Amino acid sequence: MWQRMDQLDRGVFTTLQRLPAPGLWRPLARGVSLSGDGAGYLLVALLLAEVGGLRGQQFLMAGLVAYALELPLYWLLKNTLRRGRPCHSMGDVIAIVVPHDKFSLPSGHSAAAFLFATLLAWYWPPLAPVAYAWATLVGLSRVLLGVHYPGDILAGASLGLWAAHMGLYWVR
Repeated sequence: MWQRMDQLDRGVFTTLQRLPAPGLWRPLARGVSLSGDGAGYLLVALLLAEVGGLRGQQFLMAGLVAYALELPLYWLLKNTLRRGRPCHSMGDVIAIVVPHDKFSLPSGHSAAAFLFATLLAWYWPPLAPVAYAWATLVGLSRVLLGVHYPGDILAGASLGLWAAHMGLYWVR
């Protein structure tokens, strides 16, 4: 079963890598991926805590709890599963960005983005479509940049959704 899933994952990855006009989508993917790097989450959460009243403060607290759960579990999974990144395990793939580490499962960018999107959607429901679209694009960008398989993105998104719901549970 795992071998079949890996073959499917590599097939979807290869299809996405062959999209036309890489000169257009690679810079866009790089920018979207950069928007999912860690420091921005804390800055936005602190800003929302300052201007968002009680809702903003609860958002910050739920985020702190959620990331405190997500980050160690992410690290444990990544270093236990030890799945090689496509740019390291598929000979014809070149990473467009330098990965933070050598393992790909789960995607930390996807976990963080979906965690953040879930909290935004909970506290500010009108933002849900934009937040989840952005989180999805962050995940897709990591595949297009050659550092993750689609399955890594799904695993990361699942981890982020779980952690966000745990943060919401503990803050309510």
